[in-house]
Amino acid sequence: MNATTTPWRRLAPIALCALLAIAGAYGLGAPWLHYAFKPATTLALAWLVAAAAPREPTYRLAILVGLLLSALGDVFLMLPGDRFVFGLASFLCAHAAYLVALTRRAPFFARRWPFAAYFALGAVVLGVLWPDLPGGLHAPVGVYVVVLAAMAAQALILWRVRPDAATASAALGGAFFVASDATLAIDRFVAPFEAARVVVLATYWIAQALIALSVVNALSPLPQARLGERVG
Repeated sequence: MNATTTPWRRLAPIALCALLAIAGAYGLGAPWLHYAFKPATTLALAWLVAAAAPREPTYRLAILVGLLLSALGDVFLMLPGDRFVFGLASFLCAHAAYLVALTRRAPFFARRWPFAAYFALGAVVLGVLWPDLPGGLHAPVGVYVVVLAAMAAQALILWRVRPDAATASAALGGAFFVASDATLAIDRFVAPFEAARVVVLATYWIAQALIALSVVNALSPLPQARLGERVG
């Protein structure tokens, strides 16, 4: 088994965990599937990152912290009762950890247009949500959108500055995270729809898997000459 196929093969049982969690969320007579496999899926991705041996241990550590915080957010959002604020805080910290990781591999704000694009998208989503958000959630959701947009923008910058398989995974992961959270917010606060759980969970775990792969695929040194050209 070579280095390029190993990560993808390891994702197969994690994908099965995700499918079981989604099945449990739809009340197929076994809600325990959702409670067991939702955090298990994210923790399995964390294990995949912890077992990797990348060239940048600080990047791996920050991504690992982000995944563990995400698993905590998974638990808050799936428990009975309304623990949305606690889940939001957990994922806010997770995105901050991802942002720290991404700035270790490329200077923060090294390109302007990704920030402009993601903040414009965030402003549109906030504009849709704002009238329907409870008053106490305006500030927390606003801060969350800013941090999420910054993380996704920095991931895209990283790919533009240091293009390879690992940075492409990070950029796509950021985009899928934005799609997942926007769908979750619209379903929760604006216009609920039947397929929301599948869309939210599927895009969420695709995002997390791609972010995890940005560590697992980062096993060989990048050409420093080209890095210097692109950063400059």
